[in-house]
Amino acid sequence: MPSYGRTSQGRLDTCNIRLRLLFERVILHKDCTILYGHRNETDQNHFFNTGQSEVEWPDSKHNALPSNAVDAAPWPIPKKWGEDNVKELVKFYEFAGIVKYEAARMDLKIRWGGDWDSDGDYTDQKFDDLVHFELV
Repeated sequence: MPSYGRTSQGRLDTCNIRLRLLFERVILHKDCTILYGHRNETDQNHFFNTGQSEVEWPDSKHNALPSNAVDAAPWPIPKKWGEDNVKELVKFYEFAGIVKYEAARMDLKIRWGGDWDSDGDYTDQKFDDLVHFELV
């Protein structure tokens, strides 16, 4: 059975208890890694300046402590994913389905960065953040 390594667990430990409980359930169904929980000012502004986030410090849900957002990805992380490799890209959508399913079972309202408005239409947004999950 998959379990989080020390680094992933440490990152998850910076998150809101509801996210921690959610991802403790997710790991039982799909091996995954936690990329980020809380982000400090330097990290958040780096992500903003490199186009990996649309908000500066302190406006991200990652900036709260505990964090109200987590970045997580299926493990192993697909190496070449994007429009040029749909077979790898789909792994992120499948993973999001598992996360959203477990959140619904917990009656936990979350937002996924692959469908910001949660309408099921993945084409109506300008910024995809497929590893991002946040509390609503």
